[in-house]
Amino acid sequence: MADIDARLKQRLGRITFRAWRRGFREADLVLGPFVDQVGPTLDEGELDCLEALLAEDDDHRIYAWITGTEPTPAAHDTALMFKLRTFMRDHVAAAVAEGAG
Repeated sequence: MADIDARLKQRLGRITFRAWRRGFREADLVLGPFVDQVGPTLDEGELDCLEALLAEDDDHRIYAWITGTEPTPAAHDTALMFKLRTFMRDHVAAAVAEGAG
């Protein structure tokens, strides 16, 4: 069990790094906090989906998929994307309530 925990921790560490360093600030501000707050609760399949999303090169498109301003490709139209959209909605609402924007 300790090996699984160590492997998961290492995997989350790599995902966190990639989520916070997208090169497009808006994507960083959604993906980074999402991974910090929700990442530890994701199952292996969801982590696979997240890694596939983070492997995409076009951060503007990823952000557009999350915000729903562009159609999400079938490969990324998953339960994980639903969680990201929900997080985005709640995260932005919380930030606005605190005076951001």
